[in-house]
Amino acid sequence: MRPYLIAPLLALGLTAFHATARDTNEVVSAERQNPAVSAAVRQAQAGLTDFLALAAKPPADTRDFRVQVMVEDSNGIETFWITHFRPLEQGFIGELANEPQIVKSVTWGQQLRFTREQITDWGYLKNGRQVGSFTVCALFKEMPPEQVEFYRSQYGFDC
Repeated sequence: MRPYLIAPLLALGLTAFHATARDTNEVVSAERQNPAVSAAVRQAQAGLTDFLALAAKPPADTRDFRVQVMVEDSNGIETFWITHFRPLEQGFIGELANEPQIVKSVTWGQQLRFTREQITDWGYLKNGRQVGSFTVCALFKEMPPEQVEFYRSQYGFDC
């Protein structure tokens, strides 16, 4: 089973959502059959309908809504955080928020069309704290404690 890349962790940080910020942060490789990541994707998909409804009419205390989308080309499989997304008649469109490492058919900042089935995760900030981002939380189990603490303190993760 070939590994695939999980979108850079810091793409979840505040700077990744500004149009001028280019993500050059840590990329995490995970096996496609990683049980923790698979469970996180299932958890994200279970809450996707509610998330999309919230993103369509965000409350005042929320911001930086994003989805993580899996993209595959002849080079491999990679997930990307997509910001400024909106529904289309069929599927969605949004802005690629991190630099591809494996997949060469997309570029940072491009508008990407995707389907609901391609969404592997979602997240947003509520009162400065991360909500969602289940795959990131799953990967915390494999990271050194000091690195996890950094993400929790700097980027508002409570998982």
